[in-house]
Amino acid sequence: MSEDADAGRIVHQAVDRRALLLAAAGIVGLAGCTATEPAGATKPAVPGRQAVPERQAVAHQPGVVTPPFVETEYVAFDVTARDRKGLAEALRALSAPAAGVTVTIAAGASLFDGPFGIEGPRRLTRMPSFRGDVLDPRWCHGDLLVQFDADTRERIAAVLARQPPNLRPRWRLAGTRGQRNLFGFAEGAGNPDSTNTELMDRCVWVQPDDDEPAWCAGGTYQVVRLIRLALPIWEAQPTHVQERVVGRHKDTGAALGQSTKEALPEFLADPDGAVIPLDSHIRRAYPRTGRERPILRRGHSYRRAKTDVGQIFVCFQRDVELGFATVQRRLAGEALEKYLRPFGGGYYFVLPGGGDFAGQAMLA
Repeated sequence: MSEDADAGRIVHQAVDRRALLLAAAGIVGLAGCTATEPAGATKPAVPGRQAVPERQAVAHQPGVVTPPFVETEYVAFDVTARDRKGLAEALRALSAPAAGVTVTIAAGASLFDGPFGIEGPRRLTRMPSFRGDVLDPRWCHGDLLVQFDADTRERIAAVLARQPPNLRPRWRLAGTRGQRNLFGFAEGAGNPDSTNTELMDRCVWVQPDDDEPAWCAGGTYQVVRLIRLALPIWEAQPTHVQERVVGRHKDTGAALGQSTKEALPEFLADPDGAVIPLDSHIRRAYPRTGRERPILRRGHSYRRAKTDVGQIFVCFQRDVELGFATVQRRLAGEALEKYLRPFGGGYYFVLPGGGDFAGQAMLA
């Protein structure tokens, strides 16, 4: 899961105060924010690209920047169709409207290795194994990943009963979102403002001028991590130990040493980690370079059995390497690591919106 690194006002030795801040994948909640610019301001040029004063309008699928629903279910599919017509039939069926349910469709790297001859997103790869991962192939990857969100489990079940053509289920996992995750800490602290269109364009959505196939504009890279939690071990720890592992007060969500969750952690005033330990989650998640980008993340808790409970961690970004992957590597060796057992998930690309069904531009 991840923790938060809020925008701008902390001066970090290697980070410009206008750098995009990010925090990523882990289990307790996190963020990445950035100092915002006036609407209509010219965006700074990405190295190797010219500045673009205005962006073309692109369409997005729902389920990314919309507020998370209480109930969710992720279903990964392998495509059994052997041509684009069959793939289009599957995507059209998945995109069919459903009362009270938001459906978001993403593609895995394997879809572009198949018989369809589609040029895939250039930064899309299979999710590698990170330190501490115990990945089960039965719970990883998939040609397509479909996210079903609703306020009730019954509505999702009704949509899943449709059985779309040319698809074979690979794995599925349902989750529920509450005010706190299963570790007892507040969910959603420090996430970037998903209502800030300019920020989302800069950090989440692929843009028409990006080095990507033209059809990718309006999509986003999605990371899904299925994380089993070692709850008995965690719950055996006293609260003050849990707080030092996370770097936050459990009751208020404030960083250690602060009285409110809005107050930024004082890392520079605590170089030896006396207040916020050096191996705490929020400290490890804090950005080290100005190249890192915020990620937009959401989390749901799952319960499959008495001894199999955990978190479905999901994040969206314009570039996985500059987003999730950079922070995940930095979290290696954090104090929280021994309580987490990542076992599945994958890297995906959320297809752009628009057209008669999600993915229509990809098949054009």
